[in-house]
Amino acid sequence: MKIFPTKELRFKLIDGQVATLDRLNRRTEISKNLTSSYTDQSFRGIINGNEFKIISSVIGKGAFCVMTGEIGSDYGTVSVEINKAFKILLGIILLFPIVGLVLFIITTPDEFSMIMVLTVIGQILLIRFVGIWYFFRRFSDESLSRLRDVLDIEWQTSVTLKR
Repeated sequence: MKIFPTKELRFKLIDGQVATLDRLNRRTEISKNLTSSYTDQSFRGIINGNEFKIISSVIGKGAFCVMTGEIGSDYGTVSVEINKAFKILLGIILLFPIVGLVLFIITTPDEFSMIMVLTVIGQILLIRFVGIWYFFRRFSDESLSRLRDVLDIEWQTSVTLKR
């Protein structure tokens, strides 16, 4: 089981590869750091030939998902995952229930119950499978919709969401 979800999609180019790459280059602010910043472009990131690694330029939520992909002659692929900085932050949030349990055991060891362990496991599962999954799904769908509009592409029916 992966801790953080990813999405992998395949798309069909409506125009040719050159026109699609040109649109992506025009709408992307070149940046080695995948961080949010005010810009009039749709994306920020790196484009090398027909490969790209970009984030949406929407302030506050655009940097949550990183889109990595390749544009071929007729088809392309894109993989969406959570940005490394957010993975660290979410990993810390996932540790909060464990830290709380340990502090509770240290401060009041005579009141410990096995139900608390089950509660901590439930909290971790709730954070992971409800919280993180919800935000990833919402922000990745927004980023992919923006990518579709900019590149003028058509999604293929096979969408893989890896939890």
